[in-house]
Amino acid sequence: MLGDRIRKFRKQKKMTLEALAGKELTKGMLSLIENNKANPSMESLAYIANQLEVDIADLMGEVSTDELRETLEQVEKIFNVPFRQDFPDKYKQLIELIEPLIGNLTKGYESARLLEIYSYSLQREGLSGWESLLENASDMFDQMNISSNRTAIGIFRSNLAFFDHNYQESLNILIAERKEIEAKHSYIEPMARLDLDYSEAILLYAVGNSEAAIETMEKAVAYSKEKRVFYLIDDLYRLAAAHAMMEGNKQEKDYYLLKLKQYGEFADHASSICFCELFKIIELISDEKDYTKALAKIEESLSAGNLIDFYTPWFILEKAKALYHLSRFEEALDAINKVAIPDIHHPIDLSNFYLKDSYQALILLELGDIEKAFNAAEKAMKNFEPILDSRMKDFSKKVWSTVLERRNS
Repeated sequence: MLGDRIRKFRKQKKMTLEALAGKELTKGMLSLIENNKANPSMESLAYIANQLEVDIADLMGEVSTDELRETLEQVEKIFNVPFRQDFPDKYKQLIELIEPLIGNLTKGYESARLLEIYSYSLQREGLSGWESLLENASDMFDQMNISSNRTAIGIFRSNLAFFDHNYQESLNILIAERKEIEAKHSYIEPMARLDLDYSEAILLYAVGNSEAAIETMEKAVAYSKEKRVFYLIDDLYRLAAAHAMMEGNKQEKDYYLLKLKQYGEFADHASSICFCELFKIIELISDEKDYTKALAKIEESLSAGNLIDFYTPWFILEKAKALYHLSRFEEALDAINKVAIPDIHHPIDLSNFYLKDSYQALILLELGDIEKAFNAAEKAMKNFEPILDSRMKDFSKKVWSTVLERRNS
């Protein structure tokens, strides 16, 4: 109640009744107000707030800006924990922190950001009501002309379809969101614009429109250099190199890998360096057929202890491939059984890991287990069915034919 809040602030300030009453109120009247036996006029309430150095809103029970900031600080620490780190209760904790404030999130950046994160958390936990709350947050960011958060919301909406592998729908949502953002924001922050460009390029590649994807990517790289904001440039180069490999375009793949290598060495960027090393190994296996050299590079990377966790399954998969081609089938089977598909959703990345089942089929065929080989090859074919045509998809078809031929002989 009002009196309780006034007493709370007075004690926090270590003020006596006399000090707070000052010249405008009597000690007796203030005592009645604090004990909720009398209601102050708005003039008296303004005087009390001034004496306590707080806003009237704080006394009326609205959440103070300081409280919002403190809560947001706690929320951001939890929210920004990397998604690959084990944190099973992350979104439940966020909901518990923000939920008591929901009725008071009406204005200001802190309110909008808390509402944004609360909406994301509800969606992640499969709870209803997040769409309207996210729309409110979106409107608040539009009104404050904060394009970075508004862009993040647009990409989040698009990603929901992307994670369900509905790539064309995801692209349509992103284009509609981008159009709305550009219409409502006279100025879009450079990093927000690059986020939009990167997401659009990813989705254009996913639906097979590589020409438009490359145009979008090159525009983003040029903008990044112009503004001297080298943000997502490594992701753009990785994406282009992976797509070129998928299409069998060696010249284009080598060009983007060189760009990525130069960036990785310049920025001392571990992820870019790992990616380049991985692609060097893939090339040794797929194109140069130098399986011994590839295996040595893989073992060196795996034992060095500096390999980024995300890339470990990729290197183990290449190890299984190299061992298979070296006719070390038992070791190859042991390696491929350890491959766990990471949290990926792009068809280019998925295609690489769908090859796991094709290679598993070939290994099992060599070990004489034709039925398990048939099941693995069939699984690969089903996985590749909705994916765009590529060298990897063609490889899975050849493996399927080989297994069928052996099974029927």
